Amino acid sequence: MVRFEDGSTMRLYRQTVTDFGLYAGKELSEEEWKSLQEAAGLMSAKMRAVRILSASDVSKGDMQRRLVQKGEDAQDARKAVQWLEDLDLIDDSKTARQVVARCISKGYGKARAKQALYEKRIPKEYWDEALEDYPDQQDNILTFLESRLGNQPDEKTKKKAVDALIRRGHSYSAIRKAMETLSVDIEDFRED
Repeated sequence: MVRFEDGSTMRLYRQTVTDFGLYAGKELSEEEWKSLQEAAGLMSAKMRAVRILSASDVSKGDMQRRLVQKGEDAQDARKAVQWLEDLDLIDDSKTARQVVARCISKGYGKARAKQALYEKRIPKEYWDEALEDYPDQQDNILTFLESRLGNQPDEKTKKKAVDALIRRGHSYSAIRKAMETLSVDIEDFRED
């Protein structure tokens, strides 16, 4: 935190202090003051972007949105995202593959993976490549149903299990197939 003669303060990173050669008592021209404010804003956006990136996988669009949401200037946020991209630290294609891999590991259906890509603001141009080798989830559906249904499930239990699988992104046809495999009565099972 740097305190100025007029009593105002500015949070500066060490790099910005070094770049501007700041020291106690240094006089800044109006132009230097303006440049310092711009540099401080951009450095703040870059450092916040690095913290966000280190905590989770994010797309460029999601990163920019989150930076602005956290109070960074929109232009500084765009520059910070570009800086990360120039350093190959942010890549929407790679992030799309990571999001899909995480969904697969959790046993989610393809529809839930698409929802996750949408939520992460991954551009649709990367979806097909990330989803092209999405494995069949029938074994995961069977395991889930076996754990939820027991020996003789009632209609309410079946409905809860089906609803949970739908929320996990599985299709009615895949759920129906798994229930038939388990010899669960699906006479009242409606596909709506």
